[in-house]
Amino acid sequence: MVMGEFTQEVEVLVVGGGPAGYAAAFRAADLGLEVTMINKEEHPGGVCLNRGCIPSKTLLYAATLIHDARRAEAMGLAFSGPEIHLNKLRQFKKESIGTLTEGLSTLIDDRKIQYINARAVFEDSTTIRLLDTESEISRFSFQYAIVAAGALPLALPGVEIREGGRIMDYKGALDLPDIPEKLLVVGGGYIGLELGSVYAALGSSVTLAEMGAELLPGADRDLVEILQKQIEEQFAGVHTTTTVKNLEEKQDHVAVAFEGKIDQEKQDFDRVLIAIGVQPQSQDMGLDAAEVELDDNGFIRVDEQGRTSVENIFAAGDISGGTLLAHVGFAEGKIAAEAIAGKDSAFDARAVPFVLYTDPEIAWTGLTEAEADRQERNVEVVRYPWRASGRAVGVGHPDGVTKYIIDSDSGRILGVGIAGRHAGELIAEGALAMEMGAVAEDLALTIHAHPTFSETLGEAAQLFHGTPTHLRSRKKTKKE
Repeated sequence: MVMGEFTQEVEVLVVGGGPAGYAAAFRAADLGLEVTMINKEEHPGGVCLNRGCIPSKTLLYAATLIHDARRAEAMGLAFSGPEIHLNKLRQFKKESIGTLTEGLSTLIDDRKIQYINARAVFEDSTTIRLLDTESEISRFSFQYAIVAAGALPLALPGVEIREGGRIMDYKGALDLPDIPEKLLVVGGGYIGLELGSVYAALGSSVTLAEMGAELLPGADRDLVEILQKQIEEQFAGVHTTTTVKNLEEKQDHVAVAFEGKIDQEKQDFDRVLIAIGVQPQSQDMGLDAAEVELDDNGFIRVDEQGRTSVENIFAAGDISGGTLLAHVGFAEGKIAAEAIAGKDSAFDARAVPFVLYTDPEIAWTGLTEAEADRQERNVEVVRYPWRASGRAVGVGHPDGVTKYIIDSDSGRILGVGIAGRHAGELIAEGALAMEMGAVAEDLALTIHAHPTFSETLGEAAQLFHGTPTHLRSRKKTKKE
């Protein structure tokens, strides 16, 4: 054997160590398959765990604590302004990530999965070559492969994002290099709103520019309206239909030129966060050599089992397009592993929950009202305002709503939307109801604890039947 030129045969090769990748590897191993995972990062978890979902939620929780301390004054509790120790905050975030990556590594060892830190490049449909690795293995010959390499942040054309620079993507922003006096956020989607909220809570004057006509396109407008009211109070400016024409990084600031609905078209900022979306990490992987087909945007084409155009190669997670969410990646990775093991598995979820972890949170699943209109569905829309919720009013969070899109004829729940405290947790009941084909009466008759935020899900369903306890009925019920 020549060092660095050894080829190893493996049954299932997983490329990528993020949610889709490790979920696929774990499920395949549990089904008795021999699994090797190749990840270009030293630790498993992918962007989600190391530079995305987990660290951002840690910082968003810190932001919520700051907001809650300010709100407490209305209850007669006065706190002095927060002392923010960035080093401690960074360390807490780092330790949280470390605890979870250590747990994943233990699960990898327990399942006897071979973990290789390397970059993988396909040579053909059964062989992968390793690059940038210290492993003595240079190639893997595989029976099956699952590609779960994830996605990368999009940059503005002609704009360089360099490590330590004043122009950042979400990875740089999550490192908390400092608390800039003035921060520009480019993009009014998930990442821009969440990270903008963090920096605003920490003390930055945040300006947001979104090229579209509205924030969070695709989300339910009733929910966004409640969030946007709070965002406009927290941010120095929120400008839709506004584009960034030019960014010029100077030694002590970034000079920005805008175009659109903004009064001051030239402004200076201490830092700029680019949050305009992501692109699949499908380049430079040799997918063409394996004859794996991509769509026009670079995502791998897959069927409902995650199978690509090549019979023995599967893909899961962000790189396969569809709904780019970690929890969807978990499901897709497991399905791909089960398909390889010969199980009759396919992705057929009725309800995928979407959550924005701002303050307030918003969450939705199934059809939105706008989608129901476009499809010309015969639906009834019910909205339960949180000002009627004893729990919401009692803790100072009355600005919320629980909303259902309900089939008018059958009463079946087609969509659920929630804006308010803990919306991300509450949406699970709506997703379960939809997966089980529940009708509004099922939730209306389910006894919810009082007083709770979850009670709004029951009362919203009662509203459909004209039997709400804490609101006037919109319908007259017939006497038995």
